[in-house]
Amino acid sequence: MEDPELITQAIANNVRAQRAHRGLTLDALAARSGVSRGMLVQVEQGRTNPSVSTLTRIASALGVTVARLVEVADVPMVRVVQKSDVVTFDQGDVQARLLVGADMPLILELWDWRLAPGEHHDGDAHPPGTREMLTVLQGELTLIVAGKSHVVGEDAAVLFTADRPHRYANQGDAALRFVMAVAEPRAANDA
Repeated sequence: MEDPELITQAIANNVRAQRAHRGLTLDALAARSGVSRGMLVQVEQGRTNPSVSTLTRIASALGVTVARLVEVADVPMVRVVQKSDVVTFDQGDVQARLLVGADMPLILELWDWRLAPGEHHDGDAHPPGTREMLTVLQGELTLIVAGKSHVVGEDAAVLFTADRPHRYANQGDAALRFVMAVAEPRAANDA
């Protein structure tokens, strides 16, 4: 596993570089992302380890993947991500592992999620046209989209439009594990 300090510094460098590349001020990125200017300053200075939700909002506002923001090195033509290089966001009984991601020509991310019984994660609305698909490897997922619950059992899969707030919840008594792919179209001005 990558050194957490190294990842925090990579996030700082990558957010700052992506913002500068787009000619955005901190205030403009704050307005686009819904992340406060103060939090953006802390992220860009490497003084905080931002949550998955914060990174997702920043990445969406910049038109890149979360993977691009946590990337420690340049991406070669073929990239094999070893288990030791997977970035893990550990929030107690909710764990999200970003297995791999890309942002050209389509923003793609592959995640491995684990939620303890009774836990949930609220996903922010992604840009229009974003789709998520996932399969449950263990347990039972309650997916809530637009206020409507959908139960996805072990070995079942689901595809949904993720341009609205959504929730992944483990309402069962056993651990939940699912693998999720996120596909987000690139904005025409970011291509």
